[in-house]
Amino acid sequence: MILVFAVVYLAMVLGHLPGLAIDRTGAALLGAIVLVAARRISPHDAVAAIDVPTMALLFGLMVVSAQLRLGGFYSEIARRVAAAPVGPARLLAGVIAVAAGLSAVLANDVVCLAVTPVLAVGCLRRGLRPEPYLLALACAANVGSAATLIGNPQNMLIGQRLGLGFASYLADALPPAIAGCAATWAIIALLYRGRWRCPPAELEAGAPAFNRWQSGKGLAVVAVVVVIFLVAPVPREVVALAAAGVLLTSRRMHSRDMLGLVDWQLLVLFSGLFIVQLGLESSGVLARWMADAAAAGVDLGQPGWLFASAVVLSNLVSNVPAVMLLLPAAHHPQAGPLLALASTLAGNLLLVGSIANLIVVEQAARLGIAIGWRQHARVGVPVTMATLAIAAAWLALRAS
Repeated sequence: MILVFAVVYLAMVLGHLPGLAIDRTGAALLGAIVLVAARRISPHDAVAAIDVPTMALLFGLMVVSAQLRLGGFYSEIARRVAAAPVGPARLLAGVIAVAAGLSAVLANDVVCLAVTPVLAVGCLRRGLRPEPYLLALACAANVGSAATLIGNPQNMLIGQRLGLGFASYLADALPPAIAGCAATWAIIALLYRGRWRCPPAELEAGAPAFNRWQSGKGLAVVAVVVVIFLVAPVPREVVALAAAGVLLTSRRMHSRDMLGLVDWQLLVLFSGLFIVQLGLESSGVLARWMADAAAAGVDLGQPGWLFASAVVLSNLVSNVPAVMLLLPAAHHPQAGPLLALASTLAGNLLLVGSIANLIVVEQAARLGIAIGWRQHARVGVPVTMATLAIAAAWLALRAS
């Protein structure tokens, strides 16, 4: 069992298994297959280990995001922001506000995927260096997604597993997210002060055309979903699936196209990790590790240690696997908001700390814009330190 766990989490750290064409998703699936094939876990227990409500919530919201992406909503917003008649610093504030706002109610990875090329092209046409705006997009997408229980996959998992209320979590996370966005703007504006300009360039982003009706329909569904989350005691996964069903029932938007934009890789990754986690827990290894850590003075049941562990593990193995490892220790009343904020905000520290970061860098590279790990760290490290400090101070104030 320990060997399977070690191999799977090695892939989480490296992004792949050395010597094999297997990425994180493949490694998680392979680990689950080995446990079932070796009869360490029965097929029935493996299926039962998969958190269906979390998977349903993820799937439903992915379909909602697909509707907005195919309707050209993301690209239209990016065009309007990039073309806004304001100076460089104010444009930076606009990018951060839009990225954070969209990421709070829609998947931050999808926001980065759809917005990056349009924003980069818009900046180049104006003679503005795209790098500060793209780094702001990645950082703000992570910070903004921490504000709600539907902003990113790890928050969805935490909310479902710990039974957190949407409104109560919003009260815990929204203030530090807003303050974190302000800190992100101040840091990037300071770092790039006087270095905004570059020679203008004419490029094409190749984004979907804006469809007012399809985008409007998607936004209406998002609004209804958020209102229900806030005021009605209906399971979030049921609401998300109902929203997906409404959008899939369309005369013009083909279901094949919408389902093609669902991140099946992420769903498989979750499924595999759920099964590997069950194997680790049922073997008693995880409980022994936590007991040994507590004996050494590292009590994950205490808020400070849980916060610090979430930050470190999120940068070692990525935030979703880190959250899965730490959830068994999440017993403190503030454990949910603490774990969600720490694991999400920590994603800005290193380039590989968040999928959103990698998406922005890869999309930019396709347009000939190089953003290396040093350039990212120059922004990401101070942004992470500032936003984590804000979150820690706010949670301490809430607990007092």
